Amino acid sequence: MASEIGMTIDVRRARSETPGCAHVLHFNNAGSSLMAQPVLDTAIDYLQLEAEIGGYETADREEEAIERFYGAAAEMLGCDPDEIAFIENATRAWDMAFYALPFGPGDRILTARAEYASNVIAFLQIALKTGAVVEVVPSDETGQLSIAALEAMIDDRVKLIAMTHIPTNGGLVNPAAEVGRVARAAGIPYLLDACQSVGQMPIDVREIGCDMLSTTGRKYLRGPRGTGLLYVRRELCQRLEPPFLDLHAAEWVAPDRFAIRDDARRFENWETNYAGKVGLAVAIDYALEWGMEAIWQRIRALAADLRDCLRAIPDVTVTDIGVTRSGIVTFTVAGVPASEVQAALAARRMNVTTSSTASTRFDMEARGLREIVRASVHYYNDEEEIARFCDAVAAVAKRR
Repeated sequence: MASEIGMTIDVRRARSETPGCAHVLHFNNAGSSLMAQPVLDTAIDYLQLEAEIGGYETADREEEAIERFYGAAAEMLGCDPDEIAFIENATRAWDMAFYALPFGPGDRILTARAEYASNVIAFLQIALKTGAVVEVVPSDETGQLSIAALEAMIDDRVKLIAMTHIPTNGGLVNPAAEVGRVARAAGIPYLLDACQSVGQMPIDVREIGCDMLSTTGRKYLRGPRGTGLLYVRRELCQRLEPPFLDLHAAEWVAPDRFAIRDDARRFENWETNYAGKVGLAVAIDYALEWGMEAIWQRIRALAADLRDCLRAIPDVTVTDIGVTRSGIVTFTVAGVPASEVQAALAARRMNVTTSSTASTRFDMEARGLREIVRASVHYYNDEEEIARFCDAVAAVAKRR
């Protein structure tokens, strides 16, 4: 398979435009990818201009570059620019959508077994405050959310279906579009956490059928940290009041009245990370230039090679699940704590991270896992890095 990887991606160019490739083997793209040079240059140049002429003045001068964020994000997600909001991170983007939804006693929130901790904490907080209940949709035999089980759980008390598209652990890609069909048929709002999928694979919110989608800039989009975005379907947006407002999200129209703006920017606030915003716009355009399908095919192929390579190492167990698998590859080394594996690899300038029960408790406990090593590849990684990485993991396994 390795010889077929990258036929539509100029890997040499991608690596030459990624300064970090000269310094580290970076398999932590699901944490924070290495920025491309054009993204880095854009953010630095914007900050430099702020230092030279002032922040407000720079925003006025660079209005076109700032506004490009909305057009780029809409192009990437298959929606309209007025359905996009720039938010400082994916968690806050998700929160702004979730906390705008009304819940009452007995209302049901349905989620997936591999749901991320931050989301579940929010579910539980609202459940305690309102009397709503949180229910986990069972997984099927492959580990992904069971569509049959979801359909069987639908009734008029279900007020939200919320799911993580690509969970933080396990390589899984949940069936987002199939969930969307169930949600649309039942008229239930559908919130998709696409933190790990946007930038890694083609995403079309119309095809998926989600009403709201949150994601970050720092992961597979290769944007600056402290950036994220929220998509809210126009028809639903008009009915949602954000959990907090300011003079950007709303207008003070009379001493005793305010009017919330009509578009998704009602979920933003006035002060924002402008350098990050223009940097994220460039990162999105950069990804679109490569082509999301080409990126996705290369990531999947690299990840498949990495899984095969790791499976061949004695005492290494790959823990990925699902029908469709992503660029996230998770594994354990018998007798070696995940943190020690991470440290040993870091000593060789190889970046990975770890995931524990606290991140995805429903899933980890169901599978009897306490901690795993997470390696996540991107299109700028190459086959030689996979070989070196597996040699390093094999060395760790031998030393146990």
